[in-house]
Amino acid sequence: MKKLFLSLAAAGLLFSACNQTQGNTSSATTGDSTAKQTAATTANAATAPLMKFEKESHDFGKIKQGDKVSYDFKFTNNGKSPLIITDAVASCGCTTPEWPKTPVKPGESGLIKVIFNSAGKTGLQDKQITITANTVPAQNVVHLVGEVLTK
Repeated sequence: MKKLFLSLAAAGLLFSACNQTQGNTSSATTGDSTAKQTAATTANAATAPLMKFEKESHDFGKIKQGDKVSYDFKFTNNGKSPLIITDAVASCGCTTPEWPKTPVKPGESGLIKVIFNSAGKTGLQDKQITITANTVPAQNVVHLVGEVLTK
């Protein structure tokens, strides 16, 4: 019985040693793969579009509850390839972004129009708008801030 138990224990150790060796091989492969992806990302970053905003934050000041305010965030593509915006999402349903649906060529400018509806809001407000595009990194954030006063 002891021999059987010792044999099973030895077999278990051998199997775990084999799995560790395979794990090390796969992590080395993963490391190589990660290095290649990083190099590709760096190369892509050199030719990728670059979204540069005139202002990344706009303070609309003090408004009365129920008022709507809008602001156009102007940006320029300072990269080397066309800028394609795929999405723009606000941190709250009270804020609606609109963005260009066509590519913005290098050197050209565009607008992200943001409308904030203050109905049901009071106090200081900071609405974030996250723009997703083919830039590196893929997301840019702008802010619309101000204060909503009760009627």
